[in-house]
Amino acid sequence: MNPQAKLIFVISLLLGTTITISSNHWILAWTGLEINTLAILPLISKSHHPRAVEAATKYFLVQATASALVLFSSMINAWQNGQWDITQLTHPTACLVMTAAISMKLGLVPFHFWFPEVMQGSSLITGLLLSTIMKFPPMTLLLMTSQSLNPSMLVTMAILSTAVGGWMGLNQTQVRKIMAFSSISHLGWMAIILVYNPKLALMNFYLYIMMTAAVFMTLNSMKVLKLSTLMTTWAKAPSLSAILLMTLLSLAGLPPMTGFLPKWLIIQELTKQDMAPAAVMISLLSLLGLFFYLRLAYCATITLPPHTTNHMKQWHNNKPIGIPVAILTTMSVALLPISPMILTIV
Repeated sequence: MNPQAKLIFVISLLLGTTITISSNHWILAWTGLEINTLAILPLISKSHHPRAVEAATKYFLVQATASALVLFSSMINAWQNGQWDITQLTHPTACLVMTAAISMKLGLVPFHFWFPEVMQGSSLITGLLLSTIMKFPPMTLLLMTSQSLNPSMLVTMAILSTAVGGWMGLNQTQVRKIMAFSSISHLGWMAIILVYNPKLALMNFYLYIMMTAAVFMTLNSMKVLKLSTLMTTWAKAPSLSAILLMTLLSLAGLPPMTGFLPKWLIIQELTKQDMAPAAVMISLLSLLGLFFYLRLAYCATITLPPHTTNHMKQWHNNKPIGIPVAILTTMSVALLPISPMILTIV
């Protein structure tokens, strides 16, 4: 892709995100979402592979439908209450349609069907954008309308997202699909606490972005797309494989790592809200995700490739670790001891 064109698309992406997260009028928010969608489409289809074109088409159709529902919901609310303010979403039908629209944009179950396929058709860097930056605007809209949303609907969608994200990721061999189902599972944790403690959901979102960015950048440095390739990377880049192991364990939410912090706080908040059964259920369902994180970690750190792989053992490469990867990995692993300070900031 032409560097000037890529620069225009990236600037448009940042512009659309900024417009949506800083607006208080539904039309402005909708405009930002549309700019975002149009900016990411060329980045998805830049390889001109049929799978990439298919992913871009699916993404366009789903996002156009979700944007139309956002506009439709805001018009219903304005028609009934005369309010275009995002925080004044009060009409029950408008709230229901808006929840469905934003869930479709995020990829929450049962509107998750497009996300794994689009991720599989994209490159690792575009997958990173889809998993992180592209979720900023809809997550902001969810946070701004959190007091108007239906709690029981969100909790149901959250538990289903954690279940489907963990269950569907078990039999995947493509790394990008595994990360897509991981994203769906993490969105479930954010959605279940959104109505009760929006700041906690936002902190969970920030930590998820940090850990996911570290995983994607490490995978991109090692040029890994499948588990069979991941098994042979230890001989090529042992330091990157060790970094990937630590970040994956943090993403799984194991206690010494940063990823344990949001899950711990969410379970604590759910218990305070007399929702112990929901906390127990979502905790048990997250064990499904733990299984495929551990499988990824095992494949990343295996020192001898199994005989079933068709990939040759690669030569050792003393490629230095990039500074962003090192910083993100350190933060993804070591932030738990300073959790009191994080909580005071939040």
